[in-house]
Amino acid sequence: MIRGGHVIDPANQLDEPADILIRDGKVAAIGPKLKESAEETIDARGLVVTPGFIDMHVHLREPGQAHKETIATGTAAAAAGGFTSVCAMPNTSPVNDSAEITEWMQSPERGAVVNVFPIAAATLGSQGEKLTDFAALRKAGAVAVTDDGKPILEDQIMREALESAKRVGFAVIQHAEDTRLTSGAHMNAGPVSFRLGMRGMPVEGEAGIVRRDIDLARKIGAHIHVAHISTAAAVEEVRRAKHEGVNVTCEVTPHHFVLIDEAVVGYDTRYKMNPPLRSAEDREAMLVGLEDGTIDAIATDHAPHAHHEKMVEFDRAAFGITGLETALGLAITELHKKRGIPLKRIVELLTTNPGRIFALGERGQLSEGAPGDVTIFDPKKQWTFDAKQTRSKSRNTPFGGWKLTGIVVATIVGGAVVYEE
Repeated sequence: MIRGGHVIDPANQLDEPADILIRDGKVAAIGPKLKESAEETIDARGLVVTPGFIDMHVHLREPGQAHKETIATGTAAAAAGGFTSVCAMPNTSPVNDSAEITEWMQSPERGAVVNVFPIAAATLGSQGEKLTDFAALRKAGAVAVTDDGKPILEDQIMREALESAKRVGFAVIQHAEDTRLTSGAHMNAGPVSFRLGMRGMPVEGEAGIVRRDIDLARKIGAHIHVAHISTAAAVEEVRRAKHEGVNVTCEVTPHHFVLIDEAVVGYDTRYKMNPPLRSAEDREAMLVGLEDGTIDAIATDHAPHAHHEKMVEFDRAAFGITGLETALGLAITELHKKRGIPLKRIVELLTTNPGRIFALGERGQLSEGAPGDVTIFDPKKQWTFDAKQTRSKSRNTPFGGWKLTGIVVATIVGGAVVYEE
């Protein structure tokens, strides 16, 4: 029993004090001052209780890259961040392009403490040449397809991927980057890259691919999902397409609604990611997109790297940062406190919408009979993130030492407490 908390469940239009009873791993009852008894009771007075957070975009690095992260350590970090489900990207070693690897990732032997939903490669080896077997991947437990880390550049291959995905009920997730325009670039193209003497990634490298994919999705009637959107131009393409009824969704990372490319001035590789940190104008477009509903979800793009892969010259360093444990604090601090975006909207971005986009059943909501996945957090508590205490195997984050508001108090998966502050 979770008693006395303020329940926010956008899927069921709940935003009020209530108790929640979880029995046999599922939500058994929800309402004010429930009379049922329970073996274990959590006092949630003064706290917010929501459906378990769902991260649509996480790199767990297994198989093959356990020096960066394992499914066990990555899901431990997820639990500490309030995430009860994570969707794992396929750019592992070998690439997850088969039913066998998809099943391996979900095996109990991996030691996951939260739900792991694999996202499989759209093409064999993520080489962009021949489609994988979408039907077999879906049967094995994959929830979407992507060549994340690599864009699907060829129009015909993208067309075939969207057509095949439509048949099996998948979204195709696109890493929107025209590598013909970004090859050899390490940050955003603009005045900052010019000052630093570094080749930059132009905005059109993202927006052009988004425009092409939306056009294909419109013609085919398929679902295109834009990963880690970062430019004002791309957000405007999505906004326009949504108004036209195209089945397009998108996600944004906390680092793209918090940071801008000025952070790269000291050549600090903790600020190197792909897509890169963009201009202040682009960041403002992310905030507006979150406010007006154009952007559907917050996803971390948690990308752990070993120390030696980041502690090199900027142009040699790996792209990406960790993000599972700071997502809620950054969202509440930057979106709620500073921007005035309601908590209910932030919860929707972390729960209801991700569950709907990847058709994860009743995950992301607290309906009776739904999985007993619950996140409890204190929206007012201030804390400092200590990167040395991370549960991830890697510490490549720019947010170490940041003072944040909003902290996870407990994470419950299937009725079992997997994390307590």
